[in-house]
Amino acid sequence: MDGNQPAVVSALRAIGCSVLYTHQLKNCFDILVGYRGRTFLMEIKDPAQPLSKRQLTPGEEEFRCTWRGSPYHVVLTPDDAIRIVTTP
Repeated sequence: MDGNQPAVVSALRAIGCSVLYTHQLKNCFDILVGYRGRTFLMEIKDPAQPLSKRQLTPGEEEFRCTWRGSPYHVVLTPDDAIRIVTTP
């Protein structure tokens, strides 16, 4: 879990999102977010980490490339996450 994950989840919940933690699933995304009838897959990366630590792991990249459902988003900040769910 990235250090900024609690802040991202808290910000999403504050605007009324449902958030399900999935980070414990291997080669998956960190959170599943529901907002106003839409679903979002989000991988959270910590902007305080070096760029090399913010890259998707090989398993995360494979999942992202092969997923045929909702878009897979990489977020760094609470603002990134809120912008994704509130953009029509």
